[in-house]
Amino acid sequence: MSFLAVFICYIDRINISVAIIPMQEQFGWNEAQIGIIFSVFYAGYFISMALGGFLADKYGGKVVLGLGVLLWSLFTILTPVFSYNGFFALLFIRVLIGMGEGITFPSWHSLYAHWIPFKERTRVIAITNSGIPIGTIFAYIVSALIIASYSWEWVFYSFGALGLIWFFFWQRYIYAYPHQDKKITNKELTLIKNEAPADSTALTIPLSSLLRNLPFMSISVATFCNNWALFTFLSYLPKFVNSLGVSLDSSAFLLMILIPSIVSVAALISGGYLADYLIKNGYKVIKVRKTVNTIGFFGAAFCLFMVPLQESLISIIILLCITNLCTGIGAGGFGVNHADLGPNYTGTLFGIAGSIGMIAAIISPLVAGFILELTGSWSLIFHICSAVLIFGGAFYLIFASATKQFK
Repeated sequence: MSFLAVFICYIDRINISVAIIPMQEQFGWNEAQIGIIFSVFYAGYFISMALGGFLADKYGGKVVLGLGVLLWSLFTILTPVFSYNGFFALLFIRVLIGMGEGITFPSWHSLYAHWIPFKERTRVIAITNSGIPIGTIFAYIVSALIIASYSWEWVFYSFGALGLIWFFFWQRYIYAYPHQDKKITNKELTLIKNEAPADSTALTIPLSSLLRNLPFMSISVATFCNNWALFTFLSYLPKFVNSLGVSLDSSAFLLMILIPSIVSVAALISGGYLADYLIKNGYKVIKVRKTVNTIGFFGAAFCLFMVPLQESLISIIILLCITNLCTGIGAGGFGVNHADLGPNYTGTLFGIAGSIGMIAAIISPLVAGFILELTGSWSLIFHICSAVLIFGGAFYLIFASATKQFK
């Protein structure tokens, strides 16, 4: 169910990346306005992410995540209505969708800190995070098909309805803490109590303590740099593909989206299993975290730098696949490091680091939009992403830790 929450989260944020093409034609927006439409979503995300993590640690992830999915799904359904009421009305509903989605990741990370034994954690998080590329595949392809067969409005109506269905089953079958589940066996409950990292609800960590803690800041910097590249391309990949002369309803568009995304799913899950395997076989946790993270950041940076230098679609697809392969190997890096530093504060740490990372998500689509408006240069967009990833990978390599910092 957490995987499905991530899946729905991403189809509801990616759908506008495809729908924006006919919407731009209909409403006459320029490239700078498109960047603002993408950016304000992450402003809403920024507002709610840290609060969502704190509330999940304090009161349990079930109610927080459930409420978030319910709200953002309703706002997704309302998106066409707001779009027809003007540019600023659309910006308003995008902020609300972002606020609903902002609690997603800190909520289920907080849940997992109470439910998932340590030796299973990386692969479980990787499997759940595979909802990102799977949701991306679904949103890109299905959005294009819906637009071709019906209209862009139906992308938002149909995707939003999936969240309402999910909410019904979440409320009926999911529990915030293992001891609340009446069907759990005593053997499993004992295993979870002994091996899951979190064993109590969290107190409050002063923000100043977090900002002075270099291991935590290494996660935050890595999150920022990863988000810069990730959200640039989640927002602009369909427009980049379209700029190469590939139309939305062509098989080439489907292949350029589908093949790298399939590689991403396989690599992400495999990367999670790889990290757990190495830790289980005696490798130090911090060495595993730093090694896979370095491969992920530096490998992706090199490939993204090379993408705009290519002339053939096949070369671009191969580079995007290698980028996703490196990112998948890095699944055991910064993205699962929060519970190492403070198991009882996992949601809070994830939420605050994620909020810092959301600053990049707000800025990067704006930067890309203005670059396209002023220069039309895709190369500059790719090369900025590469430089940011190199900085983030180096900072994490120097300052990261797997020693508990917050007790």
